[in-house]
Amino acid sequence: MASLSDNKLPFGKIEPYSSKYFASCALGGIIGPTHTSVTPLDLVKCRRQVDPSIYKSNLSAWRKIFAEEGLRGVFFGWSPTFVGYSFQGAGKYGFYEVFKYWYGDKLFPNSNRTLVYLGASASAEALADLALCPYEAIKVRMQTTLPPYAHSLREGWSKIVSKEGVSGLYKGLYPLWGRQIPYTMTKFASFEETVKQIYKFLGKPKESYSTLQQTGVSFLGGYIAGILCAIVSHPADVMVSKLNADRQPGESAGTAVSRIYSKIGFAGLWNGLPVRIVMLGTLTGFQWLIYDSFKVFLGLPTTGGH
Repeated sequence: MASLSDNKLPFGKIEPYSSKYFASCALGGIIGPTHTSVTPLDLVKCRRQVDPSIYKSNLSAWRKIFAEEGLRGVFFGWSPTFVGYSFQGAGKYGFYEVFKYWYGDKLFPNSNRTLVYLGASASAEALADLALCPYEAIKVRMQTTLPPYAHSLREGWSKIVSKEGVSGLYKGLYPLWGRQIPYTMTKFASFEETVKQIYKFLGKPKESYSTLQQTGVSFLGGYIAGILCAIVSHPADVMVSKLNADRQPGESAGTAVSRIYSKIGFAGLWNGLPVRIVMLGTLTGFQWLIYDSFKVFLGLPTTGGH
């Protein structure tokens, strides 16, 4: 791997924990259309969460959608997904590196590293979701209403703002935090620990492996972390879909959650879990692969393993 002091690096020398370092990490969180690429899975998952009887299976759902709407229908909702999760990725990864440095090296240098990972990831996700929330609201309404609430990001934004004001874009923020913060805490902390255990199992220090091998470990660690994330955050994910599709005008979030839960019960909170495990395992694995590959490209070390 290229040295941090190598002046031939593509973006020049990057000092660890400098503003350029954190900006590079944020940029690494943006690149890669990972969420957009699994839009077909997300589309069917969201619709089955809202109405479990709408399709018999995922395969039959894709066949029906493709037959009626073509490939565009299978990827319906890709635009708010792409924009929203690009913003969120930048905030999540960039702020994670910032908070991990501040919590672990500056404020609490002798604290347990897992607690640092959990605190840093929770703080980062809370900020990142402020950027994601409007686009998630539009995406869910587009995907879970038939006929669709809107056919594009621009149309969805205009309709919500004109009818409900800007607050309509954020009415799912608390459930989104309820889904995303535990998800990201699990994602980052379990990834860091999984990568550490993988290198321990392999029996040699991380630095003794090539960058290709290290990014392979990142993918495996990310896939395992994604499976855990899916399980931990799934009930909140179901509730986010339900709230954006079925929250009544003037109804508080607490009232809406109680009303929806009375309809679907505990079992209903787990609708669509198998497909979400596949989706998030693959998604998270490739996210860490892309992120750490980008860091290697800049001459920075891969994440975890110490």
